[in-house]
Amino acid sequence: MIYLFVFLGSLAVDLIPVVAPPAWTVMAFLLVKYQLNLWLVLAVGVPGSALGRYLFSLYIQKFSSRVITRHKKEELRYVGKKLDQRWWQAWLLVFGYTLSPLSTTALFTAAGMTKVPMLHLIPPFLAGKFISDTVMVMAGHYAAGSLSDLLHGTLAWKSLLTGAMTLLITAAFLFLDWHALIAKKNIKFNFSIWK
Repeated sequence: MIYLFVFLGSLAVDLIPVVAPPAWTVMAFLLVKYQLNLWLVLAVGVPGSALGRYLFSLYIQKFSSRVITRHKKEELRYVGKKLDQRWWQAWLLVFGYTLSPLSTTALFTAAGMTKVPMLHLIPPFLAGKFISDTVMVMAGHYAAGSLSDLLHGTLAWKSLLTGAMTLLITAAFLFLDWHALIAKKNIKFNFSIWK
């Protein structure tokens, strides 16, 4: 029964836009609190995280269509078509990004807004997430001397820094003129993207 909470907790935190605790903190918390099996925690937590990000990318599409200008949406679709043509490059990008300590919120915000097919995201996300979450959950498990230590660690300066970096990457994605970058190899920003 508690493994269902691991799945639902991982799903829930990855549904939240912008800054939320990473799914591995939920997994590590429940692992330590209930003395669960590490591999079962990962086996249910990582798919829960993937489902959360998939659902996030679906609702971000709907949300962005109401607040982003038509020009910006067309530009983002252009990026999505480019990623769709080079699926193996998209797989490498997603896998590498998922291995990094950065939140995948920016990645799935971009994917949802550009309507990149989830087949280009979910398999490399699962592979990278399983590796990175294994490392983080194991580290969290061994570092947590007590439950309060684990909770304290989720609010450390590293978490705040990672959240700030995620916001910066998401903002850069939104305000970058992708058509100018891809077609003309020119870096430009456009801050008039809101309706």
